[in-house]
Amino acid sequence: MTALAHERPETMSEASADIVNVPDLDEVLWQAWKAMELPEGYRAEIIEGAIEVSPTGRLTHAQITNRLRRALDKFLDGGEYACHQDTNLIHKRKGWIPDALVAPEDLEAHADEEGLGVEASAVYVVVEVVSPGKRNQDRDRIRKRREYARAGIPVYVIIDDYDGQGAVTLFTGPRPEKADWEDIHRVPYGTEVTVPEGPAKGFVIGEAITGPKRG
Repeated sequence: MTALAHERPETMSEASADIVNVPDLDEVLWQAWKAMELPEGYRAEIIEGAIEVSPTGRLTHAQITNRLRRALDKFLDGGEYACHQDTNLIHKRKGWIPDALVAPEDLEAHADEEGLGVEASAVYVVVEVVSPGKRNQDRDRIRKRREYARAGIPVYVIIDDYDGQGAVTLFTGPRPEKADWEDIHRVPYGTEVTVPEGPAKGFVIGEAITGPKRG
């Protein structure tokens, strides 16, 4: 009895040590994401505890994104901020690739510790242009909506060809602890919406970017 009583705590201690040494899910996903080599035309993101691989957008997606980038570049010209595309947005072992983001023109000073992308704390606006298909729509409308709120991004814009006849939704006032937003403003295509704060304050999203109302 004495020997057994003496051995039991050691066994429990060893098991506990093994548990402590197991990497958490965020770290496992982070290492896997960094090691991924995808074919051209695909991208991978870490979204709410999973790695999601998706193709680049269709022609209409590219057209809207390019119009948005050019308009933002013109709006921000001459200042210290710029519109960036194909840039990893990093937050607490998460990695996202928005269709566009507004951050300092010189991103080097705001890179994450491994130099893989820009820290979320330096980003003022993120924009997603929704692609067809329920999985793609849910990613931008639901999962990324929550992730960008958790990261405290001040402004999130969704340009959505598949919301009715097309709509733009503006999210402001992130609530990281709730994974939600204080204010949500949705307008149909054909109605202008204005970024209310940050370096892109006053930037208007309307038909020049989205195209006319569908239908």
